[in-house]
Amino acid sequence: MQPLLWPLLAAQLAALCGSSALLQTPASMTAQTNQTVMLSCEAKTLSSHSRIYWLRQRQAPSANSHYEFLAFWDLTKGAVHGKEVEQEKLTVLRDSSRYTLSLQSVKPSDSGVYFCMTVGNPDLTFGKGTQLSVVDVLPTTPQPTKKTTPKKKVFRFPNLVTRKGLSCAPLVVGLLAAVVLVLLVSLGVAIHLHCLQRRARLRLLKQFYK
Repeated sequence: MQPLLWPLLAAQLAALCGSSALLQTPASMTAQTNQTVMLSCEAKTLSSHSRIYWLRQRQAPSANSHYEFLAFWDLTKGAVHGKEVEQEKLTVLRDSSRYTLSLQSVKPSDSGVYFCMTVGNPDLTFGKGTQLSVVDVLPTTPQPTKKTTPKKKVFRFPNLVTRKGLSCAPLVVGLLAAVVLVLLVSLGVAIHLHCLQRRARLRLLKQFYK
């Protein structure tokens, strides 16, 4: 990259404003140490001869932020890396209008904001950036709290226990016997009264006919 381009680049990045001409995805992502990360930059409205540069900003954007040149894609040369970039770790690929930055075996030191950029005449066009956070352990997604459904109370009738005791059959027989006995006594009394009435009538007749 031309040395005279860096002062202009720093000024543009200090007042960073993403352009819709370069569509970066994802906007942010969290990766675990030693994973491979793929960052995408789509440039549909640019010429096929345009160079797409990849830059990294390790701290929050400010006037004193330091920007690292990582690599760019050239139509004839392919991927061209910066001087201090490990070529085995960082790769730039192109598929039609989509440019992909691949980072192998990422570490927490690779965290930062990654930008794709193209150089115009005289303007610089930037993507909106991708915030990459590399951690040793990925945060776990909290499990949704399961709502406990209250159990419906089932009313149960108490078991009816049959009481053990005397059978009702002898009682019924006893009652029937008592009724029969009363009837017999009543019948005997009625016959006796009838006999007494008859004797009284006979006596009365005898006295009348004397």
